[in-house]
Amino acid sequence: MITLGPRALKTGVAVTIALYICYYFGLEPAVFSGIAAAVSLQPSIYRTWKQMLDQLMTNTLGAIIALFAVSFLGDNPVIIGVVLIIVILISLKLKMESNIISLTLVTVLAIMSAPGNEDWLFTLNRFVIIMIGIFSAFLINVLLFPPKFKQSYYKKVQGAFQTLSLLLRTAISNELTEKTFKENWEILKKDIEKLEELYRIFDEEREKMSKINPLDVRQIVVFKQMLRTIKQGEGVLELIDEHYFQSKTKVEENKLFDQYLEHLIKCHEYYFLKYEGKVKIEDSDTISINEEELKLFFEQLLINYKEDPDHKMRIITVGVSVIEYAFQLQRFNKVLDGYIKKATD
Repeated sequence: MITLGPRALKTGVAVTIALYICYYFGLEPAVFSGIAAAVSLQPSIYRTWKQMLDQLMTNTLGAIIALFAVSFLGDNPVIIGVVLIIVILISLKLKMESNIISLTLVTVLAIMSAPGNEDWLFTLNRFVIIMIGIFSAFLINVLLFPPKFKQSYYKKVQGAFQTLSLLLRTAISNELTEKTFKENWEILKKDIEKLEELYRIFDEEREKMSKINPLDVRQIVVFKQMLRTIKQGEGVLELIDEHYFQSKTKVEENKLFDQYLEHLIKCHEYYFLKYEGKVKIEDSDTISINEEELKLFFEQLLINYKEDPDHKMRIITVGVSVIEYAFQLQRFNKVLDGYIKKATD
């Protein structure tokens, strides 16, 4: 079943408003305003605001260059092509994003390819039409379903963890088919990429919009550690795939890794419940990463290495990554405690 997301809805509303404004003031062709609105929506209020300012600058520059070109050089296809190249080069020099450059090119084409393009009022008309679309997108992004970073980020974290949990619990036992394992691993990698992008947006919003939309710094630290922990879990998978099965493991070693990874996954899951406020504060340390168990795990790895150093170096490599995963989980629990303590004070 296909669901209608907020961004799709906002795009439709922004385009509609842009078209109606143009119709109301008799600005033609209104389609350019609709195009501008459709490509100007961004995943955050700050990025929409920044894009509006960048579009204002590049579109003004593009309109001036286009008007100059048609006034002194003409509007044949060769001239238009050369002008577009110049606008692209200037935009790249200004480090503009691809969608901003694309819309600027639309502005240049809208001016240079239509009759009456030598009149500055005509150029102003096209420029205003484009800017109406950009402003409509900004207005809708602020007023209609403002981006909810916390909810979308945590939902994506939960999805990534569920996939990670399945893969880590079956990586050593090799219970999943190779196809299923690889498909889920690809899903996990894509989820991590999306999480990294969401975190960048979240942190950017905190830095640039803190006076307008203040965000809890401690929660940002928690979100950052959530991402680090999941990335480290995925790193364990990488090393298991690369080294574990090439090291001629014994049944006892498989059992050792299976049991400890199961314990770490349970801790990881428990910390998410802790973040959601679903466990009692007084019982919040009933499931934790015990330092003695961690040392025992590493000592067992060293014993196995001494018995067969030629084949166990790979096992040590995997074991160290598991220990790092445990350390990241400990860090997750620590920053989580600080966040919860502040929230309850």
